[in-house]
Amino acid sequence: MSTTPYSSVLPLAYLPLCVKSMLIVLTSMFSALFPLLSQSEPIRVLVTGAAGQIAYSLLFSIAKGDVFGKDQPLTLLLLDITPMMPVLEGVVMELQDCALPLLREIVATDKVEVAFKDLDAAILVGSMPRREGMERKDLLKANVAIFETQGKALDKYAKKTVKVLVVGNPANTNCLIAMKSAPSIPKENFSCLTRLDHNRARSQVAMRCCVPATHVKNVIIWGNHSSTQYPDVHHCKVNMSGSEMACFDAVKDEAWLKGDFITTVQQRGAAVIKARKLSSAMSAAKAICDHMKDIWFGTPQGEFISMGVNSSGNTYKVPNDLIYSFPVQIKNKSWKIVEGLAINDFSKAKMEATATELIEERDTALDFLSK
Repeated sequence: MSTTPYSSVLPLAYLPLCVKSMLIVLTSMFSALFPLLSQSEPIRVLVTGAAGQIAYSLLFSIAKGDVFGKDQPLTLLLLDITPMMPVLEGVVMELQDCALPLLREIVATDKVEVAFKDLDAAILVGSMPRREGMERKDLLKANVAIFETQGKALDKYAKKTVKVLVVGNPANTNCLIAMKSAPSIPKENFSCLTRLDHNRARSQVAMRCCVPATHVKNVIIWGNHSSTQYPDVHHCKVNMSGSEMACFDAVKDEAWLKGDFITTVQQRGAAVIKARKLSSAMSAAKAICDHMKDIWFGTPQGEFISMGVNSSGNTYKVPNDLIYSFPVQIKNKSWKIVEGLAINDFSKAKMEATATELIEERDTALDFLSK
């Protein structure tokens, strides 16, 4: 005689009608609630200069999940100066009209105590642009005031785990000022954008080799986000017809790689302004997305990207206490400079030249900061 174990589950057909109805209702409720329960808590993301053209190209990508993940809800905090608030309201309306499921809240403000509250990520796009007739020291002085204020706001209001990306130029030195003005936040949480230069270099090599940009990896931008930067392809690899080759072997034009390639990348921003009568916005926004996505999710195995980070303790003899662009790999939201790369005399001279410019910028900026 066979028996049914006590632990066996009876088929639905054998259950009383009232129990079946209750199970169906509970199943429907769970199915409706599961997507909400499985989503993370919203993260708080700040974009400054939010009424500007870079932010206009950037905000949609962030809000629809391209940067922090397709299942990560977020609150966008948008900061700009008071005269730009009417324009910013228009940006807010457009974001609302996109009806994006991940965008839980939009806060538009001209107050740092509101914008910097409990941040998980801060993208500092806004800065004082260089105007006609303005000397570089005057530009530095104006931006020291901006990034000292924002650094202090990060220190006072943001989470200590906040990841800070400085985009506004001069980005390296602005990042240094913000970092020094936020002593309670780890220095490694600060970086500046040289991913645009990195992407430009990658694209130039790809076009020269007639391959997609995804077939080019491990280009390096050393130093300052300026015309002294050094785009280096000595460690770059190119996938040619399924076979990975050194960049110099793939391009087969050393003179171009050591000449026009470098100057093209160094002067690309100026070329865009000359052609478009406006600075790079679409490509800058894409680079910001690339940079922050890699911080959040890490770099692919065997690849490195370029970021402006704290130079202290590096093994490439770059002076300490600079924000200098290095090749980095990222894991668990922490970057590490790629060590042990061979540096020839050609590269060394260019790395030193861009460091010299950064030292001059730093010393001028710190002089203003101390006053």
